[in-house]
Amino acid sequence: QVQLVESGGGLVQAGGSLKLSCVPSGIIGSINRMGWYRQAPGKERESVAVVTHGGDKVYQDSVKGRFTISRDNANNAVYLQMNNLKPEDTAVYYCNLNMRIWPYDSWGQGTQVTVSS
Repeated sequence: QVQLVESGGGLVQAGGSLKLSCVPSGIIGSINRMGWYRQAPGKERESVAVVTHGGDKVYQDSVKGRFTISRDNANNAVYLQMNNLKPEDTAVYYCNLNMRIWPYDSWGQGTQVTVSS
């Protein structure tokens, strides 16, 4: 079983910054990718930023230039530095770990990010 522990969410004013952290535990191996997703009220969950095992990074267009995803290969932690936050970034942010072995796809419990105008 894999557990993903997220931290770093909170309330911030527009233009501010937050850094999200996700640390996995359990049997970790054969990682395809790790990433951050978000879900705002009344909307579907969407991809924000993903980093592949090879280090390639893919960002949602709306966060390019503002958010940076990074990964610590020593402990498989993944981080999301969010700068110049906007009210439309308000959502619950989820960490995702995708592996080629069971349980294949794991999710964190979510952390709330609220950006006030």
